[in-house]
Amino acid sequence: MTPFTMDQWVILILVFLLGLLIGMWLTAGGKWKRRYREEVTRREALEREYKHREATDIAARAQTDSARPL
Repeated sequence: MTPFTMDQWVILILVFLLGLLIGMWLTAGGKWKRRYREEVTRREALEREYKHREATDIAARAQTDSARPL
């Protein structure tokens, strides 16, 4: 097997870089950005719901603890 010449290495590197550029261009579409934003919105809503439930649970525990006779 003969080793690659310098010209062949340059062509190989250019094809690789072209493939990277085309791949980034194809994945940078609005579909992925929209899905990411939807996921962030969903996560924030779940965190708000969790905090609300936690706060009401703590308040309910405090109320039941204060109502308990000593």
